[in-house]
Amino acid sequence: MSTSETSERLIESTRELLWERGYVGTSPKAIQQRAGAGQGSMYHHFSGKPDLALAAIRRTAEEMRAKAEQQFAGTGTAVERITAYLRRERDVLKGCPVGRLTQDPDVMADPALRAPVDETFVWLRGRLAEVLAEGVARGELSAALGPAATAATIVAVLQGGYVLARAADSAAPFEQAVDGVLALLAAQSTAS
Repeated sequence: MSTSETSERLIESTRELLWERGYVGTSPKAIQQRAGAGQGSMYHHFSGKPDLALAAIRRTAEEMRAKAEQQFAGTGTAVERITAYLRRERDVLKGCPVGRLTQDPDVMADPALRAPVDETFVWLRGRLAEVLAEGVARGELSAALGPAATAATIVAVLQGGYVLARAADSAAPFEQAVDGVLALLAAQSTAS
């Protein structure tokens, strides 16, 4: 196995474990076992668990942004693109891989580990605001709609939907939250 393959397996294993167990529950030994890599390989590529966790969090954040951008940059009205984003397939009961990190006190206490989480949510709110502003500029949405506040609401509803779904052990509360925020957006639509 090449060194780049080993590095990739270490990052992917860490991503999975962080999502499943959180930072504290993700031990170097668990990472090595899941990746099929020895301790020497891990420390050859990364200075330690925090360095590897940062690479994993960054990768997760990049992947989340890329998936969201597929819908945001797609065709259709602003509401259609946001609908595609909100309704895309997700593992709702596992929660958002980036949002769940905000519940991890060790990640939030470390400025380096917290940074890509915060940057992702800043990007997401900003990108949603851009799509909404396009809708307002094209006359698809009411001029009274505040793109930044509405974008923050959409992100909050999405993240809250994950929490409600996990608490209920059912995707239904997530779907209901998405239906609700889309109904609010539809009420701002200028289409007849």
